[in-house]
Amino acid sequence: MKSADVIICGAGIIGCAAAYYTAKAGRSVIVIDADEIIGNGGSSRNGGGVRQSGRDVRELPLAMYGVQNMWPTLSQELGVDVEYHQDGNLRLGRNDRHKEILEGLTQKAAGAGLDVKMIDGDQVRAINPYLAEDVTCASWCPTDGHANPLKATMAFFMAARRLGAVFYSGEKVLGLKKERGVLRYVVTDHDTYSAEKVIVACGYESRQILQTVSIDVPMTKDLIECLVTEMEPKMFPQMLGTADADFYGHQTNHGSFVFGGESGYENQNLDFNCMTTHSITAPAICRGIMKWIPRLGNAKIVRTWSGYEDASADRVPVIGPIDEVPGLIAACGFTGHGFGISPVVGQILSQLACDEKPMLDISEFRYDRFKACV
Repeated sequence: MKSADVIICGAGIIGCAAAYYTAKAGRSVIVIDADEIIGNGGSSRNGGGVRQSGRDVRELPLAMYGVQNMWPTLSQELGVDVEYHQDGNLRLGRNDRHKEILEGLTQKAAGAGLDVKMIDGDQVRAINPYLAEDVTCASWCPTDGHANPLKATMAFFMAARRLGAVFYSGEKVLGLKKERGVLRYVVTDHDTYSAEKVIVACGYESRQILQTVSIDVPMTKDLIECLVTEMEPKMFPQMLGTADADFYGHQTNHGSFVFGGESGYENQNLDFNCMTTHSITAPAICRGIMKWIPRLGNAKIVRTWSGYEDASADRVPVIGPIDEVPGLIAACGFTGHGFGISPVVGQILSQLACDEKPMLDISEFRYDRFKACV
C-alpha cells in the first residue's frame, strides 16, 4: 500500500496547485487522476480569465487576493511563463436589460472594495476601438486580466513534481474509506492508498467520490465549448465578456483569439461520458463574436473543443474540511470560476492539509451550507 501525508484526488489546476504548495510546505504528496493527461478537464477547457468582476461577492476576497498577491509573480515562482496579463476586463452591454445586469454586478463588487465601474459606449470604444458601435455600456475593471490555462496547470504540475509530489494518472478513484471514523484510504481501480489528509478536487466527479462516505455536494455537469482562431494582428489586450455571457475570451501572446461560450442546447441528448463538440455551439459563439467585434468576422477557426464545468447549486464552490468525515477536504463546484482563483485555493487547501489556519476566511464555502433547515 502506497502512503503519503496528503493524497489529492484530481490533477487539474486546483489539485496541481494544492500539490505544489503542500510539497513546498514539506509534506509528502500523492496526486491521483483518472485521465492519462494532466489538466484534461476544465483546466484546459476554459477562457483563461483572471477576473474579479462579475463574480459572486463571496468569491471576491479570493479573487482579489490572487490578483494582488499571487498572479503577478506566479511565472517567476513556477519557472514557466503562464502568460499572465493584467490589462482589464470589459463586460459589454447594448440595451437597458444588459445595463441593469451589469449595474447590479458592479454595485455589489464596488461595495466589496473592488475597483470596478460602469462606463458608456464612447468610453468603451476609447479603451477598445474594435468593438461595435451599438455597444452602449460596459463594466470596466482595470485590474482584471487573463492567463494561459494549460501552461499554468502544467507549471504547477512540474513545480510540484520537482518538490517530490508523485502523480498517478490514468487511475480512477473508486471511493474513500474510513478507519475508526476518520478518513484514511483512497481506493482506485489499481491500488489502495493511505494518508492523514485527503483532498478531493475532481470537478463533477468529486460528487460520486464524496458520496462513498455519505457526503453529497449538489452539483450539475454543464458542457461548455471553446474555439481558437488563426493568428491575427495584435488588436487588444483586454479580457472580454458580455452581460448575457454569450461569449468570453481574449487574444493570446501568439495572436490567436481564444473564446468560450455556450448555446443552451449543449446538454440535450448528449452522451455525458464523452466531451463532444456540438454543431450548434461554435456557430452560436461566432455569431456573438461578430456582433460585438465586427473586425473578426473573417477570422478563421482553427479548432473547437468542449468540456464540463462542475456547477454547484448556488454557483459558488465548496472549499474546506468536511466536519462529518475528519481528514477529508473538498474543493469542487467551481462553476467555471476556478481558474482565476486557483493559486489562492491551492494555497488554502495546502494550509488546511497541514493543519494551519487558512490565510483567508472560507466560511462562505463550507459544505454544510447546503444542509436542510430543521
